[in-house]
Amino acid sequence: MNDNTAIINEIRSLLSGRTPKALVRSFGCQLNVSDGEKIKGLLGTAGYSFTEDEREADLIILNTCAVRESAEDRVFGIIGSMKKLKEINPSLIIGVSGCMTAQDHNAQRIKKSYPHVSFVMGTSAISSLPSLLLESLKGVKFSADTSEYDDFSQSVPQIRDSGFKASVPIMFGCNNFCTYCIVPYVRGRERSRRSDDIIREVRELVDGGYKEIMLLGQNVNSYGSGSENEISFPQLLRKLNEIEGDFIIRFMSSHPKDASQELIDAVFDCDKVERHLHLPLQSGSSSVLSRMNRIYTAEKYLETVERIRSRCPDFSLTTDIIVGFPNETEEEFNATLDIIRRVKYDNIYSFIYSKRSGTKAAVIDDFVSEEVKGRRMRELLEVQRGISSENYKRFLGRKMRVLVDEESKKRPGYLTGKSSEFIIVEFEGDASLIGQFVEVEITGSMNWAVKGKLI
Repeated sequence: MNDNTAIINEIRSLLSGRTPKALVRSFGCQLNVSDGEKIKGLLGTAGYSFTEDEREADLIILNTCAVRESAEDRVFGIIGSMKKLKEINPSLIIGVSGCMTAQDHNAQRIKKSYPHVSFVMGTSAISSLPSLLLESLKGVKFSADTSEYDDFSQSVPQIRDSGFKASVPIMFGCNNFCTYCIVPYVRGRERSRRSDDIIREVRELVDGGYKEIMLLGQNVNSYGSGSENEISFPQLLRKLNEIEGDFIIRFMSSHPKDASQELIDAVFDCDKVERHLHLPLQSGSSSVLSRMNRIYTAEKYLETVERIRSRCPDFSLTTDIIVGFPNETEEEFNATLDIIRRVKYDNIYSFIYSKRSGTKAAVIDDFVSEEVKGRRMRELLEVQRGISSENYKRFLGRKMRVLVDEESKKRPGYLTGKSSEFIIVEFEGDASLIGQFVEVEITGSMNWAVKGKLI
């Protein structure tokens, strides 16, 4: 993709000194949110301001998610509803980007069934946005770029949603092909950014006052794999840890098959890396894990947990669980509960399996009823609530370092933030502390957070 300077200048010329308003709405994961920030960055360079009111927007871009079919259905519903906006404002430009549009059948469906949409743009084609926008401004009815590029939009400016928390994608795509997951089909194979570019970006963010750096990838643990002359993810953590400044390094997602001893050692050795690991289990049954193509067994997963807990018995772990994978038996579900009780996660992100067209699991005949799946989900949540309630008591009397996120939505005069262990902490304090690190002495615990007093 070429330099966009000339195209952006032409867009500014067409706008004739006006400052049109754009609405960028991102759905789904943090990688999508980061992509949305780059979309805003390009639009800002082209002369656009921003609004959250679709009725006053001159340009609307829906940055979509395709992980679940329900997410796609929701977006198609939103696209359909925007026909009325186009009728009210015929000059309105509507674009659709993200994982949904990376699937050719979706791009064709939008072109055929939603003529009020001006362009579609794939997940790695963000740098094409100025070209697509220029064509729309010149009256082209429909444009598309769903090609897969490898430049990762390195030179794209970014308007970040936060002034103190920044997401930094370090790699794109996935090679794992879990049978329930569409990601490899919509984000392509694994491609790692150059470590020098990542280190430079993080250094600039820290110099700019950012306090939290979230490293993103579908599987950050495999960063650098297959890249010539590139370092491993644990080595990258160590290099980022050497950057001067007061900040915390977080990362997601971390695939258990690549959670090596080298990674565990780096987490414990680096003082700026969070004391928490999100390690998606998905199922505690090795037979289900095999059907999911997760590559590890339940036993191997527990060995990884043991290596972590041998260094720190109460190290903070969170996980993802899929309940009701096709033909999951009661015995297989109980194996998941057994691991939850053994590991004692601080938090679990759980989902009832939903069929995703285009994946291998979608063609499996499933004989487990939705009623059974719902009952299992309720049982899992009840078990985890008890564990979390007991787990969080371990922080009572401790001092926790907390990055203050926002004012409490439920308690006036209180603030919330996350500790180095990725635990939500609530305490009384002034809003001027938002975006700063503070020390909090923990005085109480709940099943979802702890509370304390500012030191």
